Amino acid sequence: MILIEREVSRIVHFIRKCVNDYGFRGAVLGVSGGIDSAVVLGLLVRALNRDRILALILPERDSSKRSLYDARKVCEHFGVVPQVHSISGVLRAMGAYKLFPPAFLIPEKVKQIYARNMWNRYEDPYMMDLLNEGDELFLKGLAYYRVKHRVRMCKMYLEAEKRKYCVVGTTNRTEQLLGLYVKWGDDSVDVEPILHLYKTEVYELAEFLGVPREIIQKAPTPDLVPGIIDEEVFGLTYREIDSILMELDKGIEREGPAVERIKKIISSTKIRELKCLHLERGE
Repeated sequence: MILIEREVSRIVHFIRKCVNDYGFRGAVLGVSGGIDSAVVLGLLVRALNRDRILALILPERDSSKRSLYDARKVCEHFGVVPQVHSISGVLRAMGAYKLFPPAFLIPEKVKQIYARNMWNRYEDPYMMDLLNEGDELFLKGLAYYRVKHRVRMCKMYLEAEKRKYCVVGTTNRTEQLLGLYVKWGDDSVDVEPILHLYKTEVYELAEFLGVPREIIQKAPTPDLVPGIIDEEVFGLTYREIDSILMELDKGIEREGPAVERIKKIISSTKIRELKCLHLERGE
């Protein structure tokens, strides 16, 4: 386990060094209302003056009111005034919303039931996601949720480059190993302060940094399907997942269905590590 106070100091030093060494004037962070972005914001306010931090909240047509509320609450808690920009117009202009009908008047609970029924149509939808496999409806769903992450990435870089700021990411080690990110979306950043930390360690930092209790207690969601939480996707708790990942990192071999599933997921994420297929130089 990590020593929390020492780790926080180490990350704060890392952020400052990245900003100073590369001549950035500040940092842009997308705040989602989840624990990872809350922790990274808590680290940023320790590393930089608040007037050098641009917190962006980027909702769209399908964003839950709870996420927007939580994102605002996190910013207020850490004394950072956010900018809120809807990305619905861009998504609409790209034709993304033509893939699925609007759901303005449908209660959140009904949308969750519908989404869960769609999710349960498939035997292992998360593995299908990693492998880019599935029927036409499933692939359309992949395109639908992934484009939102990529539009947010473009907006963050637009705002960052106007100010000569760096874009700061929020992916943790557990998410990286399990492929819980969108290629050319939330993996496209300049600085990753918590990429070396497992999810359970992020929770430890959240406690130390004083992240609001309701954010810590909120079940993390992969932002794939309304109402589906991370631990349902994997069929394991984060404590169980991280225990397996830590042992695999140390070369300790275990057996059992849970271990085999994690190994299978890790193996399937390799496709995302290859950014671009290309030829090597010939003679």
